Amino acid sequence: MDEHEVRRILTEHRTAAHARVTAIAAELAEVTAASADSNLDDEHDPEGSTVAFERAQLAALLAQAREHLRDGEDALRRLAAGQYGRCERCGVAIGDERLAAVPLARRCIACASHPGR
Repeated sequence: MDEHEVRRILTEHRTAAHARVTAIAAELAEVTAASADSNLDDEHDPEGSTVAFERAQLAALLAQAREHLRDGEDALRRLAAGQYGRCERCGVAIGDERLAAVPLARRCIACASHPGR
């Protein structure tokens, strides 16, 4: 893959991650606002999950989406600095197959397989 193609793929990842962050943040805000405006006793509701659980689940999804967005932005920075495609641990080239499967990869397969090394 050439640099232009890599940049296009990484930009698409970043755009999708940004849209996901925006959507989840909006959904979390709606759930929070709805629970603030009601007098639901969700702690004792025998029907399904609690509003608190839903908020916690959305907050976790939002944190995960924000991390994915940061990873995409970091990959674009590595590309601009000429470091994209190099393992951040050992410095060897990350294989094209791995980058095709995981464009945001920071480590080669060997380093990713043994995180404690």
